[in-house]
Amino acid sequence: MFLFNDQSPVTFSDPLPEAIDVVVIGGGVIGVSTAWYLLKQGFSVLVCDKGRIAGEQSSRNWGWLRVTGRDKAEVPVAVDSLNCWEEITAELEEDVGFTRQGLLALAETEDQLKGLSGWLKIADHYGVQSKLLSKRELEDRMNVPPSKWAGALLTESDGRAEPFKAVPAIARGVQARGGVVRENCAVRTIDIEAGRIAGVVTENGRVKTNAIVCAAGAWSNMFLGNMDIYFPQLAVRSTVARTVQAPEVTPGAAGLKDIFIRRRQDGGYTLATGLTEHTIGPNSFRYLNKFWSATGHASDIRLRLGRDVTQAPFPRRRWHGDTQTPFERTRVLNPAPSKTALKNIRTRLDERIPALAGTELAEAWAGMIDATPDVVPVMDAIAALPGLYLASGFSGHGFGIGPGAGRVMADLVAGNTPRFDLQRFRFSRFSDGSPIKPGPAI
Repeated sequence: MFLFNDQSPVTFSDPLPEAIDVVVIGGGVIGVSTAWYLLKQGFSVLVCDKGRIAGEQSSRNWGWLRVTGRDKAEVPVAVDSLNCWEEITAELEEDVGFTRQGLLALAETEDQLKGLSGWLKIADHYGVQSKLLSKRELEDRMNVPPSKWAGALLTESDGRAEPFKAVPAIARGVQARGGVVRENCAVRTIDIEAGRIAGVVTENGRVKTNAIVCAAGAWSNMFLGNMDIYFPQLAVRSTVARTVQAPEVTPGAAGLKDIFIRRRQDGGYTLATGLTEHTIGPNSFRYLNKFWSATGHASDIRLRLGRDVTQAPFPRRRWHGDTQTPFERTRVLNPAPSKTALKNIRTRLDERIPALAGTELAEAWAGMIDATPDVVPVMDAIAALPGLYLASGFSGHGFGIGPGAGRVMADLVAGNTPRFDLQRFRFSRFSDGSPIKPGPAI
C-alpha cells in the first residue's frame, strides 16, 4: 500500500482557470465523485485539494462498499452508489479493485442472529438481496469454526474496492473528461458579492465561480467556521492494518463481532476493529450538547489528550485570502496508528479466525473520520450563502457511498429534482430544533 503524506509527489497540477462553473473543495472520494457527475451534466469543474488527492481518509478506510446495516435513509443512496461503482469502473481505463463478493455479519448467539434479522425488512423494502445463514450454511461460506457462530447475515450484492487505487483513478478520469484537478492548492476563503458566491481565493490565486461544493472531510468544520457557518463535526482516529498474503477465508468482507476483515487484491486482508479515538479539544466542548446523545451509539470510542489540528482554537482565529491558513500548515493528516487498536486486531484475529492465526501484519496506518452527531452526512445547499453546498460528515461511511453521494451533489448543484429523500441529510437539522437521532455506529 502507498500512504500519501505531504512529501508525496504532486501528480495533479493542472493550471488554475480564470473562471469555472463549479469549484469542489477536497479531493477525496466525495469530491472527485461529485466532479465526475458534474462533468456528465455539462458543467466545467475544478477540484482543489490542500494536499494530495485521496491523501486522507479516502485512501485509509477499510475498502468496504456496503449497503448492509446502513441508516435507513442512506440505503437508497448506497444502493445507487454500488451501481455507480460498476459504471465508473466500466468507464475508467484502469483497475480500481471493484468487485461484488458479498458481506457477512456473523452472530455468536441465536439472539444476535435474531437481532440481525431486523435488517431484512429494510433490505426487502429497497430490493436488497440479504438473507440469514444457518450455522451449516455459514460453514460453507466462510472458513471459521462453526462451533463459535450461530449463523450470519449475508448480502451478496455488497462489494469491495482498493481505496488507494480507486480515488486517484477517478480523479484521472475527471481530468481525461476535461475537469481541472489541482493538488497542493488550498482554498483559503470564498469571494462573496451581493450575498452570493462569486469565486474562491486559493493559495495560488483567485478563480471566479458561482457554485462551490465543500467536500473537505474532517476539515469542513474549520473551513465553514471561518465564515461563521455552524457545522457540528468532530474527527475520530481509526486504525487499520493489512496482512501479508494469506489463505482465503472469505472472498469479500466480514464482521466477526469485534473484528472486521476484507479480502484484498494482493491476497491479504485489511483488518480493523470498531475502536475509534477522539482527541479532546475546543470542538469537543463547542459541540458537546450535540454529540452527547451519540456517545451511547458508538461501538468503541475512546477519549484521549493531545492536539487535533482540525479543531479551531478558542477563540477562533480568522483568516483572509491573503494569509496562510491551517490547511497549508497541515497538507495531509497522517496520524500514527493506535497501539491499543493494533493489539486488539492481533488478539481478535487469532481468536476469531484460527485459519489466519499468526498471519503477519505487513503494515498499519490510521485515518481521521469526519463524524456528525447523528452519524449520517450532510448533503445539502447552505441556505445562508447561495451557491455554497456541503457534502461532509460521512462518519466512516464515505468510501462506499461516495459515488452515489457525488451524483446527489451534482444533482443539487444542477437544480435537478433529487432522486432520493434527502430530508435526513439537510444542513438545518442541527439548528432547527430537530431531535438528534443517531444512526448505526461508525
